[in-house]
Amino acid sequence: MSGSDVRGLLPPFLLLLICERPGHGYDLIERLARMGASDAEPGQVYRALRSLERAGHLASAWVASEAGPARRRYELTTGGMAELQAWMRRLTEVRQLLETCLARWTRITQEAGGQDEGGRGLPARRGPAGPGEESLASCEPVPAVQEGPATGWEEATWVRTRR
Repeated sequence: MSGSDVRGLLPPFLLLLICERPGHGYDLIERLARMGASDAEPGQVYRALRSLERAGHLASAWVASEAGPARRRYELTTGGMAELQAWMRRLTEVRQLLETCLARWTRITQEAGGQDEGGRGLPARRGPAGPGEESLASCEPVPAVQEGPATGWEEATWVRTRR
């Protein structure tokens, strides 16, 4: 995940890591990387820690270090545990939504049986949708339009259109 993708998830990630074991900023950045959030920028992490502390979810104290200056060590508060539990409920709901989305995408690409030049599955099914599904009848291949400097959109070769 990119740093911007991780930014909104730093609060629950940090609360979880601190719940597992209190730590200082650099330690938490290393643990985030091991968790899979290696693109989290240190400035973002420290801002999130300060915000969580201001909200009463974390408490911190300066602790002397054997190998260098004192470090601010963060611990979870009772309010932080309640916030972590609330985040976990929300993330569980998001996980269910993502699983539904990915399952539908897998079904579409398997039915299409094809891939574009980038190895991405192509939606080729046409016809009536099943219960709770949108019809793909309105999906048409449309060449990507590129205007101005390249922005990453130039890779798109198919665009969903509505009639």
